Amino acid sequence: MKLYGFNNLTKSLSFNIYDVCFAKTKREQKDYICYIDEQYNSERLTNILKEVTKMIGATVLSVSKQDYDPQGASVTFLISEDGGDQRVGSKPAGVMGDTIVGHLDKSHVTVHTYPEFHPDTSIATFRVDIDVATCGEITPLKTLDFLIGSFDSDIITMDYKVRGFTRDIEGKKLFLDHQITSIQDYIDKTTLERYDAIDINVYQSNIFHTKMLIKDVLLQNYLFNSDEYELSPKMRLTITNSLRQEMIEIFSGKNIY
Repeated sequence: MKLYGFNNLTKSLSFNIYDVCFAKTKREQKDYICYIDEQYNSERLTNILKEVTKMIGATVLSVSKQDYDPQGASVTFLISEDGGDQRVGSKPAGVMGDTIVGHLDKSHVTVHTYPEFHPDTSIATFRVDIDVATCGEITPLKTLDFLIGSFDSDIITMDYKVRGFTRDIEGKKLFLDHQITSIQDYIDKTTLERYDAIDINVYQSNIFHTKMLIKDVLLQNYLFNSDEYELSPKMRLTITNSLRQEMIEIFSGKNIY
């Protein structure tokens, strides 16, 4: 495909994962939050995003990272398609909590983490939001398997949008420069086999949405500092049902009573 001038298409991937855990006591809940903060601090998130930018063939122009008190972290990368077109303008864009996000060139990558729990449910949840916006030929879709594998992903929601248009050599507008019918096309089959997945796509607008829910809930993987065999069969069933309900509510976007 030959284009006239620069490829002006903007490709945006929003990727959200949820990790669910059972932490019964207040001590376990606090320990879980500390564990998550240690495992997914801004330094590790920075390394993950560095690998993402490498996979899409982008160049890192600047990095901003922050660990929050009492919990959570965020990292913002300013990237370009290559080192040859770095039209950098640094002006503040907006404020989110204690973080100012600005200095945007033609592409960026951001990640935010949200650990949380509620003492009445004994369920702790860790959420990661990753946004990748690119212009030009590069696309963030090829990073999906790496991102899914970088976190304990029980529920995954993904939005992919292609905006704007570019022109071919004859001046004809092109609103899409690659083939796509579903985000699932860009995820490894062995990964997809572990999840129930549904699509909600708006093809006329080049908007694609996929949600994935883990199929098998192996209780030991969801107990924090506990052994399932120390629990009675009834308690194991109760906890498993609570975990599954939490996942279904997040997946469906509504409470189950």
